[in-house]
Amino acid sequence: MTEMNDVLAVVSQSGSTVAFFDAVTYERLGEVAVPPEPHELCFDAARRRLYCTVTYRSGYYHANTGRARELVVIDPDERRVVDVVDLAPEWAPHGLALDPAGGLLWVSVEAYGDEEGALVALDARSLKPVRRAAVGAPGPHWFVLTPDGRRAYTANKEAPFVSVVDVASGALVDRIEVPGGSEGITVSPDGRYVYAAGPKGDFGPDPARNPGVRVIDTATGAVVRTLPTEGVVFPVHTTSTGLVLAGELRMTAGGSALGSQGPGLLHVYDGFEERTRVEVGAFPLTITSSPDGRYGYVAAVSSSTVTVVDLAERAVVTTLEVGRSGEPGAHGLAYIPCRAPRDAE
Repeated sequence: MTEMNDVLAVVSQSGSTVAFFDAVTYERLGEVAVPPEPHELCFDAARRRLYCTVTYRSGYYHANTGRARELVVIDPDERRVVDVVDLAPEWAPHGLALDPAGGLLWVSVEAYGDEEGALVALDARSLKPVRRAAVGAPGPHWFVLTPDGRRAYTANKEAPFVSVVDVASGALVDRIEVPGGSEGITVSPDGRYVYAAGPKGDFGPDPARNPGVRVIDTATGAVVRTLPTEGVVFPVHTTSTGLVLAGELRMTAGGSALGSQGPGLLHVYDGFEERTRVEVGAFPLTITSSPDGRYGYVAAVSSSTVTVVDLAERAVVTTLEVGRSGEPGAHGLAYIPCRAPRDAE
């Protein structure tokens, strides 16, 4: 099963699947069934593997029936599950990132027994744990590694700070104040800035205070500015060209609870200046982009769609339907370049 074009992989939480779309024609190519409740994806180009975290038995961060502990390994070319790794005694794996050298797969976990959350490093070949770094906070959901691979920054839902971890030693070296907790997090291609969405998204009658994207100077550890939004931001992402993409939630008239989301907004920043806004699906939860930075992909969990945005033209190209009609679920994303011709033989 050799693809001629690049492929976009998308998680459906409610459908417990990973769906695959042609990144040029947007044709749906197939799907792979995975254990409930899949969340995030990470593509390992060196080994042609796709990793998928299974975070809860059912439900979401704020309301679930129990934490899961599996990492699913998928062959994205054959579109089949090749392994399911039990991460016990870790619980609730969520975020994923390969270190720049490609030797370690880092996974964020909510807890280990009675301890706080942590980052766990797996040997990328064997997928055996080799290192653990506590982040000094519960609920580390998303995290990012700096381009030089020296530090990790975790966004902590339940703590008023972003944790900074020295990757080599596993030591917690800094706490950067982000009042109200934080959601998505990303880093600029040159490693100069980390961008953290805050405050945490709560679904209550009171609107979030000062929502937006906090810009952290990695040299000083200081928040140097906030890119303001009207509503809460969950996902943030930086493209290879340095654009910052942020997904804002918008509520329906009179709505405040989870499920009351209207169409979301994708904010596109160049430097610290907002260049455009594009309407996307309801409750944007994950963003990725093509390797050349031309296209952005916004997965929206409430509408279970992926909005494909031409970032040069500042326009929507198409909207992909991910899950079953009327069911929420689109979450994790991974862009998978096609195999080189010699690998496809």
